[in-house]
Amino acid sequence: MSMPGLVPMIRNVGRFREIVNTLMKYGLADWLKSVPGDWVKQYLSTVDGEKIADLSYPVRVRLALTELGTTFIKLGQILSTRQDLVGPDFCEELTKLQSQAPADDYETVCRIIEEELGEPPDQLFGRFEREPLGSASIGQVHRAILVDGSEVVVKVRHEGIEQRIQHDLEIMDILAQLAEKHSSLLRHYRPVETAADFRRILLDELNYSSELRNMIRFRGNFEEREEVRFPKPYKEYSTARVLTMEEFRGTSVADAQSVADQYDLTEIARQGANVYLDMVYRDGFFHADPHPGNLMILPDGTIGILDCGMVGKIDEELRDQVEDMLMAIVEKDGRWLTSIVVDLGQVPTDLDRDLLQRDIVDFVEEYVGLELDDFDLTGALEDLMRIIRMHHILLPPRVSLMVKVMVMLEGTGRLLQTDFSLLALIAPYRYEILRRRLSPYRLWRNSKRAYREWSQLFEILPRDTRELLRSMKRGKFEVHLDHRRLDKIVNRMAWGILTAALFVGSSQILSMKVLPTLWGVSVPGFLGCSYSLYLAWRLFRAIRKSGDLG
Repeated sequence: MSMPGLVPMIRNVGRFREIVNTLMKYGLADWLKSVPGDWVKQYLSTVDGEKIADLSYPVRVRLALTELGTTFIKLGQILSTRQDLVGPDFCEELTKLQSQAPADDYETVCRIIEEELGEPPDQLFGRFEREPLGSASIGQVHRAILVDGSEVVVKVRHEGIEQRIQHDLEIMDILAQLAEKHSSLLRHYRPVETAADFRRILLDELNYSSELRNMIRFRGNFEEREEVRFPKPYKEYSTARVLTMEEFRGTSVADAQSVADQYDLTEIARQGANVYLDMVYRDGFFHADPHPGNLMILPDGTIGILDCGMVGKIDEELRDQVEDMLMAIVEKDGRWLTSIVVDLGQVPTDLDRDLLQRDIVDFVEEYVGLELDDFDLTGALEDLMRIIRMHHILLPPRVSLMVKVMVMLEGTGRLLQTDFSLLALIAPYRYEILRRRLSPYRLWRNSKRAYREWSQLFEILPRDTRELLRSMKRGKFEVHLDHRRLDKIVNRMAWGILTAALFVGSSQILSMKVLPTLWGVSVPGFLGCSYSLYLAWRLFRAIRKSGDLG
């Protein structure tokens, strides 16, 4: 192990041992099922006393992540958005992960607020409730009233949580490096790259200043929309460890049926879905956790959206590709959808595009003839993710997150309206998408960008061409080729040449009956031919095992 990885492991050796032991404990259950007697199994149980060997693999993963605490729970929650990586069974199980944690005592909360804001809460606020409303893995929430009478909630980060998360992230980086180096199965999923993405997301969520900026941006994007509200943040009462925002009081969407006689839930479902579609298609900046607990029906019938810590961002190019993917599903165009998937994802070098297209065309044909109101978008997206995963295609994390949001949004909408169809609301966006792409402003902007890029090309092309010609004239022109797996290919080529040479030479010795002979056959020639045939067989078997022969 390299020195940069060795230092964090030594510094966190106790936690490292705990993580490895927990992973090994939950990984042993498969082979323990074949061990007779319960006396062994009793030593491998969950914290609740359940026998690990009796649990399914996704459940064991969820329990292991839960047992390992905050960082790994967050990892599981993020992996629950990567159906292209882990599949629907894992996604469904990982969505059950709850970020609960014991609350810090009131004295600790007061000290943190005073360190961050300069004064204790009883001097900053008109009232500050000692008992928290709730406590999650990163922080806890207290009700308060500002001196001007505004009702707010104050999120306070748990003491020492950033150090614990940093240590876990260091260990996770080491485990990712080991997995990528020693596991051919896990290497396909790019654990080092996944760990780096997770580090960025978690550290961003750990910083309450990011959530404050997200709320400000959402409020600006929807300031003219009356059907949706985001909490007002109070910057003067907020830092990286403390976040003060407007308190919403209303009915959670999870309990919407209890107020069905007071509101038009069908209209609320439609308006809420359109808000999210505007986030994705208009803004490229969307709230990434639309589960019922984060959506609220306010007393005036508007929708309140809570917890802006987790957001998704897509640039214009990626948004165009995502729009094309959904439009291809709406229009049931399998060939178009295949091209989009290949362009959008990271495809393996041995991808069988014809087989992929056949699978996607078959998938699309299942939905031919269905009216939009009868179209199950959640089922369609899950089927598409299954095909993508089956062909070992990796989608960009931002796209996987957006697909997850669509699935969650449709499920939340059906709590309000049993026959809710998100696709029926997406379909009219085709015209909005076309209008935006053909708008004079966008055409002018794309023209300016193309002009700038061509100008740069024409500026550097003469200079680079001149340098190339000078190098050729001086005899210093070199071409460097980088070929994947070249070492293995060269080794096999050398082995084949040596085997062929040994066979040819031994055949000549055999035909010349070089001494010593046995029953008229040259012993050196016979042994050389036999050994060359053995080497040829081993080479053939190695090539066939690698799949290079098809």
